[in-house]
Amino acid sequence: MSENCTHDCGSCTADCGSRKMDKTSFLEKLSPESSVKKVIGVVSGKGGVGKSLVTSLMACSLRARNHRVGILDADITGPSIPKAFGIHEMAMVTPDGKLLMPAVTATGIELISSNMVLEHETDPVIWRGPVIAGAVKQFWGETYWKDIDYMFVDMPPGTGDVPLTVFQSLPVDGIIIVTSPQELVSMIVAKAVNMAKKMDIPIIGLVENMSYLECPDCGKKISVFGESHLEETAKEYGIPVLAQIPIRPEIAGAVDAGTVEYVEAPFMTKAADAVENL
Repeated sequence: MSENCTHDCGSCTADCGSRKMDKTSFLEKLSPESSVKKVIGVVSGKGGVGKSLVTSLMACSLRARNHRVGILDADITGPSIPKAFGIHEMAMVTPDGKLLMPAVTATGIELISSNMVLEHETDPVIWRGPVIAGAVKQFWGETYWKDIDYMFVDMPPGTGDVPLTVFQSLPVDGIIIVTSPQELVSMIVAKAVNMAKKMDIPIIGLVENMSYLECPDCGKKISVFGESHLEETAKEYGIPVLAQIPIRPEIAGAVDAGTVEYVEAPFMTKAADAVENL
């Protein structure tokens, strides 16, 4: 037990014996009607690196392999998953009114997001941390998730309330850390790695977004944001590299148009394999 222990494990990240003994007591239960086999968090130490894109592409890759896939958009104040899939309607409830019904995308991916419980999707979510954390728990435990093989959780950036809530309240089987090629990637990864270790969460691997631009004429790879440091960072922390996502206008265009499901993404094959092999 930490010498500064407050006896409130729900707000503590200390890696002590008391916390380890009590770990399962914080898990939120699914509704009896729901079933989720594997939960994968998509995280980063900072914003703007493409967690939502990676979440979307991972979900599409696993769905293309005939798995039942769900997405829990835990980025409550900055949700972008519904737009990527062309979902604009509000969430419905089950006939008995007890559970939220996730939206179902064109290819059969189930998803829930804060945008789906707002009257207007452009309304800001001006909530304090505990309320946001409570919404994440509700999306998990009070949504009808039917026979989901893989649940991807799109996290907000950083290591604050929501990632802590997800790691403590959901049975996370592993996380994918999203990075970008800039020099500060090592620091970004370090924050996510260290939090995962403190929370005893397995790290599946690294995905680098905006890795390079491929010349349409000669095929040469151009490092728009500088040379990648991904391999060195992966080696430093003993984490496998799962994918390097190129800069392609058609990818951004598909996300804006709500057609991310139709993006051809062979570069996600290794990442999909890693999740299947959990």
